[in-house]
Amino acid sequence: MVTGDMQDIDGVQAALDGQGYVCGRALGTVAFLALKLGRPLFLEGEAGTGKTEIAKALALALGRRLIRLQCYEGLDTASAVYEWNFAAQMIAIRAAEGSGADRAALTRELFTQDFLIERPLLQALRPQPGGAPVLLIDEIDRTDEPFEAFLLEALSDFQVTIPELGPIKAPEPPIVILTSNRTREVHDALKRRCLYHWVDYPDFDREMQILHSRVPEAAETLSREVVAFVQRLRTEDLFKKPGVAETIDWAKCLLALDVLTLSPDVIADTLGAILKYQDDIARLQGMEAKRLLDEARQSLEPA
Repeated sequence: MVTGDMQDIDGVQAALDGQGYVCGRALGTVAFLALKLGRPLFLEGEAGTGKTEIAKALALALGRRLIRLQCYEGLDTASAVYEWNFAAQMIAIRAAEGSGADRAALTRELFTQDFLIERPLLQALRPQPGGAPVLLIDEIDRTDEPFEAFLLEALSDFQVTIPELGPIKAPEPPIVILTSNRTREVHDALKRRCLYHWVDYPDFDREMQILHSRVPEAAETLSREVVAFVQRLRTEDLFKKPGVAETIDWAKCLLALDVLTLSPDVIADTLGAILKYQDDIARLQGMEAKRLLDEARQSLEPA
């Protein structure tokens, strides 16, 4: 399944970097192995660390369609795999009744591909222009355990079974990426079918690379202060620590305000870009923001 320039780990890293995704060696290795072995890739980590973005970058780098299944509590096969087009079936029944069509033949026709609504999992098993798609099963930890059990067939054999039509198997397995924010533990049976990687917050240098890639217009001084402040902020006891996505959003907000350098007042005015809970925002008012900014700037000083 490895194609184009992704013939080795360096190729995977370079291809992802070309799409604006700065990929470390460890993540590049497991992504390469997932492609080469045709195994699903399970990415776990805090929200905002770039798990979803790697699927988008990989699809762009490979020139494949990205099919996303956003998970939530109560997700079922009707939303994830398929459902029958009940409205169209009823119209067909009414039309057949008016024309006196054979009822047995009509019954057979009602459960064919013409009346099937394909959801993300079934779409990912179909042939796609350009090759097998990238299937992103996002935030699998939000689903219920019964849905996890259902996924075992799909990820083991890359097929689903529709009672009226029988099993539908992918002629070429999709590239599968699952993400989890670890709000609950995902069952071992599902994890065993995947290659695993923990996506952590980046260190200072990598987060600078990411910011340069995603917000290249930001000045070097401002970028360094932004990254240093966010890195320092993550060491605090917060309800929700800011992820890389928040770093990027904050830098864009500061640019929109024509900010050249951070100050306690600027931080207080723009905290909503990096913190999403009022208790966390309240903690950083006044002298606390100045203390963190001073510590961030000290970390930037040469040793």
